[in-house]
Amino acid sequence: MRTSFVFSEVVTGLRRNVTMTIAMILTTAISLFLLGMGLLVVRMVDKMQANYQGKLEVAVMMTNDVSVNDKDCTQDPCAGLRTKLEGTSGVESVVYENREQGYERFKTIFEAQPELVKLARPEAIPATFRVKLEDPERADVIVKAFSGEAGVKSVSDQGEFLSRLFDVLNGVRDGALGLAALQAFAALLLISNTIQVSAFTRRTEVGIMRLVGATRWYTQLPFLIEAVVAGIIGAVLGVACLMLFKVTALDSVLGDLFSSGILPQLGMLDIMVISPVLLGVSVLISALTGYVTLRLYVRL
Repeated sequence: MRTSFVFSEVVTGLRRNVTMTIAMILTTAISLFLLGMGLLVVRMVDKMQANYQGKLEVAVMMTNDVSVNDKDCTQDPCAGLRTKLEGTSGVESVVYENREQGYERFKTIFEAQPELVKLARPEAIPATFRVKLEDPERADVIVKAFSGEAGVKSVSDQGEFLSRLFDVLNGVRDGALGLAALQAFAALLLISNTIQVSAFTRRTEVGIMRLVGATRWYTQLPFLIEAVVAGIIGAVLGVACLMLFKVTALDSVLGDLFSSGILPQLGMLDIMVISPVLLGVSVLISALTGYVTLRLYVRL
C-alpha cells in the first residue's frame, strides 16, 4: 500500500469538502468541550469529597444570652450541654468556639472577600459547639437530640449543606453531559454525511482503482483517516476551549471560592488529565462512525 497516495487522498478529501469538514470539526469540538466540562465537575466533586471526608462537623449554635454572658462555657446551660455532647455515643470530639473565636474563623474563611468581612460584626456570630463525629452519616442523631435544648439556638449539619452543593454540581454535570451527548449525535450525523459526500465526489477514481485490483479496504482507508483527522482536530480545539474557559471565565467567577478553599482548585493539570479521554473518545467515535457508514451506506 502506498502511504503517500493514501495521505494525499485524505488531504484532497478534506480540502474538497472544506465547509462540511469545518462544521464537523466545530461540532465535535463543542461536544468534547461540554463533555470536558462534565468531567471537570466530576473531578471537583471527587476532590471535595476527599477534602471534606472526616472533617464534617455538626454545629450546635448557642443563643445570644449564652454567647454574651458565658465566654468560656463554664456556666449552665452551656457547661451542661458540653458534658452531654461529650457523653453522646459516636461523638469523637467537642470544641467550644466563643463569639470572638467564631469571628476570627469567619475572617479566615472569607479573607479573599474583604467586602464581606467588613460587613460582618462579631455580635452577629453566635458561640458554637463544633462536634466531630466518628461517623458523619449519623449527624441526624445530634440534630434531633439537641434541637430545642435550653441555650441552643439551632443545630446544623455541615454534611447537609455539602450534600446540597453536590446536588447543584451534579446537576451542572448532568446538564453538560446531556448537551455533550446531543452534540455528539450531531457530530455523528455530520461525520456520516461528510464521508458519503466525499465518497460520491470521488466515485469515478475509486471505481477505476477497484477495476485495476485495489481492495475495498485500500479504497476505504482514506475516508476513515479523514474522519479520524477531523476528530483529532476537533478534540484539540475542544481542549483549547476548555483552557480558555478556565482562564477567562472559571477563575474569574469562582476565583474567590477557590482561594478561600470552599471549592477545590481546578488547574490546567486537571484539564491535561482529562485531555487523553477526550482525544480517545473523539478518535473512537470518528473511526466507528466512518467504518459503519462505509459498510452500510457506501459501496466502494
